[in-house]
Amino acid sequence: MNTPPPTVVLVYQRTTLPWVFDSAERAGIRLILVPRPDEDVAPDRLPPAVTDLLRLDLDRDRAGALATLRKLYETTPFQGICTLYDPAVPFVAEAAELLGLPGIGREAALGAQDKRVMRDRLAAAGLNTPRFVRLEDPSGWEAAAHLDFPVVVKPAHGFSSLGVTKADGPERLKAVVEEVWQVCRDKLGRVEGLVVEEYLDGPEFAVESLAHRGEVTVCAIGYKGEPEGPYFEESVYRAPAVLPPAVEDAVRREVVAAHTALGITDGPTHTELRLRGGERPYLLELGARIGGSGVSQYIVQHVTGLDFAADALRIAAGLPPVSFGGGTPAATGAAANYIVPCGGSGRIAAVHGLAELRDDPRVDHVVQMLFPGDVVRPYPDFTGYPAFVLSRHATTAEAEEFHQGLETAIRVEYTVEYTPEGGA
Repeated sequence: MNTPPPTVVLVYQRTTLPWVFDSAERAGIRLILVPRPDEDVAPDRLPPAVTDLLRLDLDRDRAGALATLRKLYETTPFQGICTLYDPAVPFVAEAAELLGLPGIGREAALGAQDKRVMRDRLAAAGLNTPRFVRLEDPSGWEAAAHLDFPVVVKPAHGFSSLGVTKADGPERLKAVVEEVWQVCRDKLGRVEGLVVEEYLDGPEFAVESLAHRGEVTVCAIGYKGEPEGPYFEESVYRAPAVLPPAVEDAVRREVVAAHTALGITDGPTHTELRLRGGERPYLLELGARIGGSGVSQYIVQHVTGLDFAADALRIAAGLPPVSFGGGTPAATGAAANYIVPCGGSGRIAAVHGLAELRDDPRVDHVVQMLFPGDVVRPYPDFTGYPAFVLSRHATTAEAEEFHQGLETAIRVEYTVEYTPEGGA
């Protein structure tokens, strides 16, 4: 008797970002896709791995979304639920607990999503942690004035670069706290507190890992540049990172220890950290998900040859991973993502330089997210990135040279500057 393929509910993944859908198809895993409320998904244009659509609104009707999932599970059982969208991680953990499905649990999800809880747990475990202050109200900004400046103010429940802002001195702290608080109110619909922490200098790195039954495999370490603020717009991701062996070992130990501190025993994680002094790793955050809405799958696959997202989906369905084990995967090449910067604000007239890249043999994907007519608001608000350019290279040095060329080849042109009073 043939066993039917496992089915996993995939929450809030955009179909324009193909990597997790491709992995599901290769792994023989069927997906029930929960589209984002703002995305119009045509049923006749779904990726082959998607067998059904399920409309849920996690923000406006969380209880209703859980009830709908329970009803679906009772009539048509599925084996797992997961997300690549950071704000949905706590909902997915709660749904998995409710239905008795594999998951990290609500407590671990809270630590991975709430930066206040994360900082507390990492500090309690003795990991490298900058001094920080939790703010439950903007009027309490003076509680952070004793920190060593510069400091970084960030939403407790933020994601991407939303609202993350550096204050260079105490005289700027009050204004920055109020500014970030307002961004949270406008963009998240609610404010659940802020974190103010001492600024970490040094290069930034991303670490892609997979945990299964408490064993953590660090799959890839990539270089993310050295953003200095004040708004920390992302720009590059190149892997494998070129690090001295002792520093790479320190990064791996810190990341594995962070999983233990946060209680994350199963599933994929995306960790961002800085090397203070170029040697000592300090975690910025650890997300209990595949990073970059699936970009991390592309990076790991082309650096190690292993199918990261397929194994993440298997773990979500209660199955063992098949790609990993027997030590750390060895690098087979270099993979990179050039994150096109907004380069300003206003109404987009054109995005120059992308079309020419589609025929470049080094480029696998040009994923455009912002188009002519779209309005880009100035930081610390976060509209999103215009495009991703994903490419493969023989070495990380070649990827760096390629990115240097893209800095001048790609340009966003605006027709009207953004004004807070009337928009663009």
